[in-house]
Amino acid sequence: MKNIGQKIKSIRKQKGFSQEELADRAKVNLRTIQRIENVESEPRGKTLQLICKVLEVNIEDILDYGKQTDRNFLVIFHLSVLSCLVIPIGNIILPLILWMNKKDKIIGLHSIGANLLNFQIVWTVVSFSSIITFALFKIMHYGNYEYFFFIFIGLYVVNIVLPIIFAVKANKGQTQIYYPKLIKFVR
Repeated sequence: MKNIGQKIKSIRKQKGFSQEELADRAKVNLRTIQRIENVESEPRGKTLQLICKVLEVNIEDILDYGKQTDRNFLVIFHLSVLSCLVIPIGNIILPLILWMNKKDKIIGLHSIGANLLNFQIVWTVVSFSSIITFALFKIMHYGNYEYFFFIFIGLYVVNIVLPIIFAVKANKGQTQIYYPKLIKFVR
C-alpha cells in the first residue's frame, strides 16, 4: 500500500503535475489523490485506471507484483537487436526469446519489449523488401535500382545506431518507449 502511493506521487512530480491537476485530469476528487499519496488509502479499480491513464503508466508497473528493475537486462535486450548482423531475423528472434522469458519479472519490459519487437518486425519487412526490389530491378535492368540498395544500407545503419543509443539511455535508468509506434503485431 505504501509503495503505490509513493510511486504515484513520484510519477506525478516527474510529469510536472500538481495534485489538483492530476485530480482534475483523472476526474477524481482531490482528497482522493491526497489520501493515496499520504498512504491513507490504496487506489482500486477505476480510480487506479484513471490515474495511470493520466500519468501514462501501466497499472502493472505501479503494482509491481514481484517485479524488479534490471538496467543491465534492458541494455542487453536493446543490444540483442544487433544479432541481425550475424543471423537473418535475429533482430526478432533473440529479443523475442529474452522478452518472453523476463517480461513479467522486470519493470517496464513488457511495454518496452512489445514496442521494440513491433518496430523490428516492420523494419525487417521494409529492409528485406528494399533489397529484394533492388535485386529484381537489377536483374531486369530496370531504371535506377541503386536507390533501393541505399535505402537498405540506410535502414541497416538506423537499426545499428538506434539500439546502441537506447541501450545507453537504459543504462542511465531511462526506461521509456523509444521506438516509433508503427504497427502493433505484439501487445
